[in-house]
Amino acid sequence: MIIGVAHEQRGHEHRVGLNPFATSRLAGLGHSVLVEHDAGSGAFFADADYQDAGAQIVYDGEEIIRRSDLLCCVGRIDPEQAQMLKPGATVCGFQHLAVAGPEIVAALRERKATLIGYEMIEDDEGEAPVLMPFSEMAGHLALQHAARYLQNEEGGRGIVLGSVPCVAPPTVLILGAGRVSRTAARHALQIGAHVVVIGNDVTNLQRIHNEHSGRIVTILAGSDRLEKYTAIADVVIGAVRIRGGRSPFLVSEDMVRGMKRGSIILDVSIDQGGCVETSRPTTLRDPVFERHGVIHYCVPNMTANVARTASRALASAALPYLLGLAQSGAETALRQDPGLARGVYMYRGELVHQRLGDMLDLSVTPIEKLLGE
Repeated sequence: MIIGVAHEQRGHEHRVGLNPFATSRLAGLGHSVLVEHDAGSGAFFADADYQDAGAQIVYDGEEIIRRSDLLCCVGRIDPEQAQMLKPGATVCGFQHLAVAGPEIVAALRERKATLIGYEMIEDDEGEAPVLMPFSEMAGHLALQHAARYLQNEEGGRGIVLGSVPCVAPPTVLILGAGRVSRTAARHALQIGAHVVVIGNDVTNLQRIHNEHSGRIVTILAGSDRLEKYTAIADVVIGAVRIRGGRSPFLVSEDMVRGMKRGSIILDVSIDQGGCVETSRPTTLRDPVFERHGVIHYCVPNMTANVARTASRALASAALPYLLGLAQSGAETALRQDPGLARGVYMYRGELVHQRLGDMLDLSVTPIEKLLGE
């Protein structure tokens, strides 16, 4: 099989779809791995590293896309790249199609592509094993960015995100009780913040409460409660994930107006559209904006700024699935691994994801029917 790794097209994207270690595993099994020149440079992987791992360096990204049976990406490809795909190719990456335009879906359908979203793959426990390390990193980074932008010179309230004797601790409000939220809550508690987690998942809220012996306040979501706690928060971290769909707006513009001047919102859900009404996507180069006196940090690919760690984590988490796809082909791999099959948005040009089909008003065929099971 020909496996391709092209340079990511999103601005300020430093991550890469395969690192040299994963490349060596695939090439060692006899597969041809094509890597675009300098595709790994943002993560400090040199072309020579890939060549030593058995890859062929290609200087034309379009050639890689046209030749690859399996295209390994970080983010989704754009409509122009989709039109270049080899008919029947499989594309893996964080797709987040709920916030993509219909053009990309139309182009992929035309090329009879199979589209697998790393964010959708599930293991036997219902966890998202490829997304998991990115959620952990996002939880770490959210606290780092919050600490920075609370400083006066960054426009913040002039607050130390931590515990200082004789000074009340800052309040960190976290929306959602998933992996990002649990990581952020743990680190916020460790540095001495007053931490409040609001979510809908009672089981996860109980888990957070028990793991931290009740030192983290856990609250079942409700608009009146959100309004109460956003008004006292110094930091709001939005980390609400809807599997395969768009995040709902939980924090209204009126709630943002009611927040303290110089407080900060970090909308980690922005890659799924955001959970704060005033959010809009920003970039690593220009990561924040101010609205109603509140700083907003809304970078969809925030882990691209720790590209080496992120690329290594992606390769480690995705490699078992990529090996299955490369060794057996998409049809057999999807039949053998139901968790991988749950990650499929599209199979050979047929849409299989019901929520996406409903959003785009397109017909959907269950993956089980297409696989003949």
